[in-house]
Amino acid sequence: MKPEVAIAILQKQDQFLLQLRDNIPNIAYPGHWGLFGGHIERDESPEIALVRELQEEICYSPAGVEKFGIYEDDRAIRHVFVSPLAVAITDLTLMEGWDLGLFTRSQIEQGERFSDRANQIRPLGAIHQRILLDFIKKNG
Repeated sequence: MKPEVAIAILQKQDQFLLQLRDNIPNIAYPGHWGLFGGHIERDESPEIALVRELQEEICYSPAGVEKFGIYEDDRAIRHVFVSPLAVAITDLTLMEGWDLGLFTRSQIEQGERFSDRANQIRPLGAIHQRILLDFIKKNG
């Protein structure tokens, strides 16, 4: 049975908040930029899981989330939500991951971005890039 995860497209004006995942070989997309979120626990709805994960990962509680879609591949079933990022990036506390940053549309299309903490350009996870490009296409 595939794991189910809940992930968030967090948008601030025309930019999107992404996490640089730890560079640990046994995790999905190690050392890649990706959307915040994580595994859905037993007896937990995707929405509840997402809010819990955002609190655990960046100490952020969104005012509300809206379902964007479900993306399934051989690795996982991803429940994707969208929410505005209602605080400055400096108000977030990164508790999980290597770095965080706001991506522009062109950086998402390019598929990579420089990380100050890693001091190098790191790739965007392929599924995360696809989700964001689908969102941009649908929402302009």
